[in-house]
Amino acid sequence: MSQHILLSGVVAGLMVGPAAAAPGEYLRKPDAWFASAEARQVAANILSYQSELGGWPKNVDTASRPYQGDRAGLRPTYDNGATTGELRFLARIYAVRQDATYRAAIHGGLDYVLDGQYRNGGWPQSHPPGQGYPRHITFNDGAMVRLMEFVREVATRNGYAFLDDGRRKRAAIAFDRGLACILRCQVQVEGKLTAWCAQHDEIDFRPQPARSFELATLSAFESAGIVRLLMSIREPSPEVVRAVEAAIAWLETAKLSGIRVTREKDARGPKGWNTVVVSDPAAPPQWARFYRIETNRPVFADRDGIPRPALADLGYERRNGYAWYGTWPQELLQVDYPTWRKRVAARTDREGG
Repeated sequence: MSQHILLSGVVAGLMVGPAAAAPGEYLRKPDAWFASAEARQVAANILSYQSELGGWPKNVDTASRPYQGDRAGLRPTYDNGATTGELRFLARIYAVRQDATYRAAIHGGLDYVLDGQYRNGGWPQSHPPGQGYPRHITFNDGAMVRLMEFVREVATRNGYAFLDDGRRKRAAIAFDRGLACILRCQVQVEGKLTAWCAQHDEIDFRPQPARSFELATLSAFESAGIVRLLMSIREPSPEVVRAVEAAIAWLETAKLSGIRVTREKDARGPKGWNTVVVSDPAAPPQWARFYRIETNRPVFADRDGIPRPALADLGYERRNGYAWYGTWPQELLQVDYPTWRKRVAARTDREGG
């Protein structure tokens, strides 16, 4: 197995709901529940949404009721939490029931994950990738990080011991390739490593835009998730350590103090409220979702794709319909990073570095 792992569009008939979170919610249940009739029905529902390509669609509650449409119309993806939650559920119920139907579905879904990875280690938003922005290496909304966490589980955890050695080895290799891709994608500005864009070119790794309001920028949200993944590697290489340190430094410089993002009543607004940024010296630090690569300043955009310097410059729909600010890196900086730094320093001391 891999050294890094061991050491470390609505389709008719779909029920639209949250970002396919339902299968993952059942994973909190004990093994005894997976022997129940209720679990078997949930599994049947999940199986009914599995596409002919092996994956599952996004923005669909695949666990609550069976799919009634034509399976040929299902469009599988890795986006918005799709596919990995279903596979984790099926692995749990297979461990209890040993039903060959579940095992076959897991094979198909895992192959969909492994086959979709580019040779350079990145994953597109879906497989096959198509010609639009979903073909780019997709960190957006944690897609690639989630896939890497999943293939690491497949390669190392006892819950996937029923899989053949070939698939488990492929999963280990997939993690290593993904790690190499992450390191190559980290953006350099004037020779200095910074952070990551939400999506990168699948050929030359350059930052790329996605939807019209998602520009080619440095992303605090996606970068925080990538750093957590890198810090989860138990024996990080010098390259991984350097990447973490650089990204942490960037997140510190990107911190925004003295502001608070809030909702104010707006009787004229379609939602009855409006998102505004106000001055508040006592507020916890905030981060913008996106920063211009050249200036490291927050940037915002409407659906026209024109970059704007302030949230107030956006029209009502985008200003109130997207997470432009957040505290995503706060715990990472205050808790996770100091703990990781001590662990890395202790390892260096033991090795005489």
